[in-house]
Amino acid sequence: MKRIVFTFLFPLALSGCDFDDVPRFVPEQGHTDYRQEMRDLVQDISRYAKSVDSSFIIIPNGGVELITTNGKTNGTPDSAYLNAIDGINQNGVFYGYSIIDQPTPEAEQERLLDFLDIAQDDDVSILVTDFALSEVNIDDAYELAEGVGYNAFVTDSRTLDDIPIYPPEPNEENRNDIEQLLEARNFLSLTNTRLYSTPQELVDAINDTNYDLIIIDFFFNGAAYTEDQIESLKVKSDGGSRLLLTTMNIGQAENDRFYWESHWYSSPPSWLKEEDLSDRGHYYVNYWQEAWRDLLFGETSDYLDKILDAGFDGVLLEGIEVYEHLEEKKESDQ
Repeated sequence: MKRIVFTFLFPLALSGCDFDDVPRFVPEQGHTDYRQEMRDLVQDISRYAKSVDSSFIIIPNGGVELITTNGKTNGTPDSAYLNAIDGINQNGVFYGYSIIDQPTPEAEQERLLDFLDIAQDDDVSILVTDFALSEVNIDDAYELAEGVGYNAFVTDSRTLDDIPIYPPEPNEENRNDIEQLLEARNFLSLTNTRLYSTPQELVDAINDTNYDLIIIDFFFNGAAYTEDQIESLKVKSDGGSRLLLTTMNIGQAENDRFYWESHWYSSPPSWLKEEDLSDRGHYYVNYWQEAWRDLLFGETSDYLDKILDAGFDGVLLEGIEVYEHLEEKKESDQ
């Protein structure tokens, strides 16, 4: 899994920063199995969502090590985890793992494929988001994914802020009505709204496409989409039905979300930890603590219920791989 180096918020590293905007945190004590806690969280989210809507789709974004009980490709599949999810999205399987438009290193590609094949053998749908620029590499990425039965999306933008102009039509475009994840043969992930001036502009751009599956952020600059906009996004330009998913970060708190309290900068709750300096405005959390989980699901006006009430067909769970940061931090503290 791609490792990202994070810097802790020591005072000397904060030169020139506004100390009032940085939550003060206390290091966590004791032993925590970060991977199992993430599995448990995903499973509990799935259980809750499917109790409301049995067809609701759960897709973790990354975290392939959670597929097996020991986090290795030769490990035993974690049946409880795999039974809780409908699909997995993995970035950079064939292209763009480290550098856009460059093939993923063979050893890493094989590792990812070994994990994903385990999940696929358990009837979990595999989505792949690759990053390529040249038409020849885009075509190759799609062909490689098709060869192993994966549903691929290839884009030139790591920020997922545009609709690809090549190929001009979705890969494996079809006129089928899509009602289940296994039926989807292509997808579009457009989770960054920065290139669009209004929610309707983004909706109109997507409505002109025939993708089987759409993934968007739940909010457009802090505002939720209207019921009419959501329903229109579920229809392809050819009139066929498709699936609409949104994202929910379960491993980090984001300071532009509805649940964020301004006083957390100076007086953070116990579960709120240091900022991710590679993604400003995102803060690590003790995702196993009840108060954080209550913000996500199972309580009045929580994140997941907003998604369910809005009419989305499922959710892409972001922040899955934060267990890696916590493991590395724990090791460095020892």
